[in-house]
Amino acid sequence: MGTPERIHGLHAVKAVLARDPARVVQLSLADRREDRRIAELEAMARKAGVAVRRVDGHALAKLAGEAVHQGVVADVRPMPPWTEDDLLAALRDASSPLVLALDGVQDPHNLGACLRTADACGALAVLVPKDRAAQVNATVRKVAAGAAETTPVVAVTNLSRTLKLLKDAGLWVVGAAGEADRLAPETDLTGPLVLVMGAEGSGLRELTRKNCDFLVRLPQFGAVESLNVSVAAGMLLYEATRQRLGAANKALAAIPADPRSG
Repeated sequence: MGTPERIHGLHAVKAVLARDPARVVQLSLADRREDRRIAELEAMARKAGVAVRRVDGHALAKLAGEAVHQGVVADVRPMPPWTEDDLLAALRDASSPLVLALDGVQDPHNLGACLRTADACGALAVLVPKDRAAQVNATVRKVAAGAAETTPVVAVTNLSRTLKLLKDAGLWVVGAAGEADRLAPETDLTGPLVLVMGAEGSGLRELTRKNCDFLVRLPQFGAVESLNVSVAAGMLLYEATRQRLGAANKALAAIPADPRSG
């Protein structure tokens, strides 16, 4: 199943123990922490047959590197990544899929935050390029607070090619750009959709723009020219979610009432 990787943080480790404990090789806990959350993790690990050890603060810090570990580090076999074929297969079973694509986001903290929001909004997957972009690592898992274990990340060789495949599968590809003419709240985001976010600073690459069906922007009234990519992604994902909930409620309201009820 691959060489174990090291993850840290209460939420990230708990997510793996809850969803796929067979992947956890070993759990290392701070020897002087006896609070409820640490006790819960230890109980979950022992119930699943995971090796648990108590180590001092120095040893735990060495395991986690420079990261804030919250008293817990786990050695975990990596989750098998999705391929383009896995994504396309999953699309066939989804009625109105929502996919987030990140065009070269470099900061693992931003990738983790995007994953967390994508999970909350029910996104089917998150796309990232294999080169010159952040990949899932311990920092991403910690920031994602468990979402890295529920929302597949698809690392693709050629993002533009993958966007074309998603178009062919019936999805609209919508890019985010500050200079776009369309406002996101005034654009229909209810159907099968790929939301594409650009990299920090540089935004969408030209080839990526050309593969978008259209561009949208968020309304802004302050002096700041642009938003952090994870903040912007969160706002767009929730705008799509808001519209989808509204459309679903309208569809339910249009269903004739059963005359036998009441």
